Amino acid sequence: MGAQSFKRYVETGRVVLINDGPNQGKLAVVAEIIDHNRAIIDGPQTGVERQAFPYKHLTLTPLVVKGLPRGAGSAAVKKYFEKENILERWASSAWAKKLAAVKTRRAGSDFDRFQVAQLKKQRRHILVAKKASA
Repeated sequence: MGAQSFKRYVETGRVVLINDGPNQGKLAVVAEIIDHNRAIIDGPQTGVERQAFPYKHLTLTPLVVKGLPRGAGSAAVKKYFEKENILERWASSAWAKKLAAVKTRRAGSDFDRFQVAQLKKQRRHILVAKKASA
C-alpha cells in the first residue's frame, strides 16, 4: 500500500453517517474514541443523541470538525458544528445529493416512475434525431 492509501481516519471531530438504527441516514460527530470497536458520537444539530456507537454501523465522511477537543460536550460539539457549517457542506456534497435522489426515487409512486420513463424516452428521441441530422 502506498503512503496515501487511507484518507479517512476515525478521529475526534470526524463527521460520520449513521447506517443503522433509528438515526439511520443522519450525521453525527465523533466526540470521543472508546476502543477499537466503538466511539461516542453526538449530533445536537441533527437530532442524534450522545451515545456509544459501533464503527461497523458508521460511515466516515470526508468532513472533519476542526479543533474539537476530546470528550467535548454537546454544547461544544454544537458550537463547532455550526462554526464549520457542516450541514451546508454536507448538503452541497455529491454524496448527499445522491442519497437525496435515491430517497426521492424510492418515495415515488408507479405514476411518477411512468412519467420519468416517458421523459427519458422523449429525451432519447431528441438526442437520436440530433445525431442523425449532424
